[in-house]
Amino acid sequence: MTAAPVLDPQRTALVLVDLMERIVALPLEPRKGIEVQSTAEELASVFRAEGALVVLVRVERPALAEQPPGSGLVAGLRHAGDLEVVKRTIGAFQGTELDARLREHGIDTLVFGGITTNLGVESTARAAADLGYDLVFAEDAMSAFTAAEHEASVRLDFPRLGTVVRAAEVRFGAGE
Repeated sequence: MTAAPVLDPQRTALVLVDLMERIVALPLEPRKGIEVQSTAEELASVFRAEGALVVLVRVERPALAEQPPGSGLVAGLRHAGDLEVVKRTIGAFQGTELDARLREHGIDTLVFGGITTNLGVESTARAAADLGYDLVFAEDAMSAFTAAEHEASVRLDFPRLGTVVRAAEVRFGAGE
């Protein structure tokens, strides 16, 4: 992990992927879903206090009349002013208005957290990188099905896409 960049709250969004009841409850490594949820909620509070955008991504299975139980965001996660995006693929950009909504807000930097590190988070981050966003990854605000999958993303892939930090290291400064 490297030093966290100083972020401009007017140009930065927190993107939390798949913090849904049924997904947070899965057996995850290297930390439990409830730990990811707690860290993500703390990070979201910091973003909201700075006036920065919080984006909550959740998945819906296509072609189902009714989603499985626990398909909503975890209770209390969404606050007024947050942007909720429903995806139907692994990543949050394909087939959604996420990019357009971020651009409307003047966002050029994304901070990521969520479940799972190597699937929903990484897929969304790769698309974001392709679209030209600067990326920051809050390593302790994510987890995967195995510690090895999490570590591969955090140690091998994410450093090639952006900056990997701990959630407590995310900091804001005055815009330029």
